[in-house]
Order: sequence, then structure tokens, then C-alpha cells
Amino acid sequence: MRRTVDFVVKENIPLTSNVYEMTLAGDTRFVTAAGQFVNVALDGLYLRRPISVCDVTDGVLTLIYKVVGKGTDAMSQKKSGDTLNILTGLGNGYDLSLAGDSPLLLGGGVGVPPLYLLAKKLAEQGKKVTVVLGFNTADEVFYEKEFSSLGADVRVTTMDGSYGTKGFVTDAVDGKFSHYYACGPLPMLKAVSKLDMSGSLSLEERMGCGFGACMGCSIMTKNGVKRVCKEGPVFDAAEVIW
Repeated sequence: MRRTVDFVVKENIPLTSNVYEMTLAGDTRFVTAAGQFVNVALDGLYLRRPISVCDVTDGVLTLIYKVVGKGTDAMSQKKSGDTLNILTGLGNGYDLSLAGDSPLLLGGGVGVPPLYLLAKKLAEQGKKVTVVLGFNTADEVFYEKEFSSLGADVRVTTMDGSYGTKGFVTDAVDGKFSHYYACGPLPMLKAVSKLDMSGSLSLEERMGCGFGACMGCSIMTKNGVKRVCKEGPVFDAAEVIW
């Protein structure tokens, strides 16, 4: 169920030079699954901005976003006490029943945040969680300690080798896993989809409405046309057409 809710900014802090963590107070009951997203309304901008949910507790919503344009720049200017109108409860989220005993979580850049809530929920179920976080350089790394605090085996990769394993997230995958969950840029997801195990991919597309009415984020899958905001953003890796 989706619902428009006014949230009050509690904190809005930089994690890196252009990635921010925003915590907000409000009615969080419509966010029901890890991997869902929200649509944030910003003054002077016609379309809401879709942001994945990093974490949610009773009455507190955590969003992590990268400043890439007018919308996210406006978000970065918000201060404690400011109000944001947010459309919540969007998207299908990850299916935890697929995890098995030893799930693998793969995140690239701003694809990392939704995996945090997923890792937390899987850890609560007693799963042996392995997380691989991929970035371009050491300066871009965030949330490594937060994932470790959940008891996950955390591995970090950087493209330039300045921190962790040099290369892609797939370069840090060794061992046997029951299922993978991934979120990140399309080239990363395409590479991840070749792993020899079942998987779930969270896709990104330009969104107009965020709840399936405008059809602007439609993609062709092996099971026909689907809307990333409505039937997704999480899809079975086997149905995605590259």
C-alpha cells in the first residue's frame, strides 16, 4: 500500500563528498519490505525524486542519496526540522524466502543503501550473510562498518584498487552461496547475472509517477512488459533481458 506522508528531517549529513544520509521522522508503516523506494517531492520541481529505502524503524526513515542533479542537490540543502512530502510504500522489494542459508548481497555505489535493510532482516533470521560493496575509489566507500555491525562478512572492492579488492564486485565473490541479491548500475547487474546461482536484481529506470500509472519505466522481460516501479524494482535475474 502506498501513502503520501509528511516527514520531518531529523538529520542530513554527508557520508562522502557527494553522498548524504538523511533520517526523517514520520509514519513509516507503509514501507513493508527491504528494496522498496519512496518518491520525494521538492519545491519547484514537477516530478518527485525516487530514493531507495536504506533503513526503517518505528517512526524513522533513513535515505541515502547521491547528489547528481537539481532534485538531490535540493535534498542536500535540507536542515533538521524541515518537512518533506514523501510518497511511501513503492515497489515490490526483495523476497526473503529465496535467501537460503547463505545469501550473497552485491551493491554498487548508490545501489548499496537498500541492501542494508535487507542484510538486517536476513541477519535477524539467522542467515549467514555475505556483503560485497563496490565503489570507484576509497573516497567513495560508505556503510562498511554499518554492515559489519550486523554480523555480515563484508568485502569491499574499488575500481582503482585504492581500498579492498581491486576490480568489480564479482572479483570478490568466492565461496558457495544459496542466492544473491544485487543493486547497482546496469553494467554491474549484467555481470552479476552471469553468476552460477539464482539471483534477484534491483533495476533502475527513469520514473514519472512511481506507482505504475504513467508506464514511463516499462521494460521488456522474458515474461513480457513490466514496470520497474510497480512489478519491480526487484526482478528474478533469469527474466531480465540484456
